[in-house]
Amino acid sequence: MRDEVQDRYGNTIYLTDERWNHIIKSHPQLKRRRAEVLRTIRSGKRRQDPAILDKFYYKKRVHFLGRFGAIEVVVLFRRQNDQPNNFVVTAYPKQ
Repeated sequence: MRDEVQDRYGNTIYLTDERWNHIIKSHPQLKRRRAEVLRTIRSGKRRQDPAILDKFYYKKRVHFLGRFGAIEVVVLFRRQNDQPNNFVVTAYPKQ
């Protein structure tokens, strides 16, 4: 399965099951939080990695992660066949 969402800037970004399984294996506290990860992309604050210019971090505050107060999602902005190919690399809880 593949979920697609648009960020606040109109970019379409997708999350595959393969990447989701990677995320929940490393961060099991996000297991039932796929919708919140996608919501983070839709409405979270975005910042660009200063060293890797096609890498962006989306961060959104949440109230359900205990000592962690936010979710951060890492997205790569690429092109394939001259079309945008923007995808989630990983996501994790963040303080």
